[in-house]
Amino acid sequence: MSPKKSPHEHRAPLDHVMAVLNLEETAPDRFTGHSLPEISGRIYGGQVMAQALIAAGATLVDDGDGPREVHSFHGYFLRPGDLSVPLELAVERLHDGRSFSTRRTHAIQNGKPILSMIFSFQEEQEGLDHQSRMPNVPMPGELRSGNDIYSKLDEEFAAKMLRTGAFDFRHVESNLLADVSPASQLRQAVWLRVNGSLPDRTSQLMHRALLAYACDQVMLEPVLRAHGLSWMAPGLKIASLDHSMWFHRPFDMRDWLLFVQSSPSAQGGRGLGEGLIYDTSGRLVASAAQEGMVRT
Repeated sequence: MSPKKSPHEHRAPLDHVMAVLNLEETAPDRFTGHSLPEISGRIYGGQVMAQALIAAGATLVDDGDGPREVHSFHGYFLRPGDLSVPLELAVERLHDGRSFSTRRTHAIQNGKPILSMIFSFQEEQEGLDHQSRMPNVPMPGELRSGNDIYSKLDEEFAAKMLRTGAFDFRHVESNLLADVSPASQLRQAVWLRVNGSLPDRTSQLMHRALLAYACDQVMLEPVLRAHGLSWMAPGLKIASLDHSMWFHRPFDMRDWLLFVQSSPSAQGGRGLGEGLIYDTSGRLVASAAQEGMVRT
């Protein structure tokens, strides 16, 4: 990790994301990160989750039995993030056992945590192996790129698409930014991959951080779709409250991944989104869940 000149220099969208994931180590187990601009005026949750994971992974030491990869994390969004203030990422080494390591990361601004996450890492090991089957859906080549759709939207979304343009999302159902009156249904499927190139030696930690970064954008969409709502619904207020992910098998963010999503419940101004994530060969590579505040 090394200091950066500026996270907002002119770059391709994916380069902007990679720049903010390049943290500066300022002290043992302490890192500094920056944020990408957002039209909301608040830090994007997927960004700070990914930064917290990168910081936690940087404190692991290979003991000779091979690297320990993150297999799960659980986090809570505590306060809105201020785009004008750098992030301090403080890592606590909770445990290092024979097979597992556990870390806690706080993302701090103005002396207060805005995000708190716990990560568990494991050495590669043999064991029982089974998975659920990937559903039969159209392949990404048969679907329209979200970036093509976003380019037709009004200028208000131009700054936001600078971030989302780092990933190519292709909805099997309608895109909830473009479709203002989507059909009401409890499930959706979305293909995604990075929109750009990554070095061949990109670590599995970085691939998993990029997935965490990207998936926060769509995790609550099944809640909206269940009620026939789009992101453009008048008076819509939505914010992530917590987020959990489980990583089952290695994957490459340059390849297409399929999110199979559902929303089992919404109540009390909160909605729950769940997702299973497959690669094109049908391997289940990750699972995710997020509850958010959803108000209309």
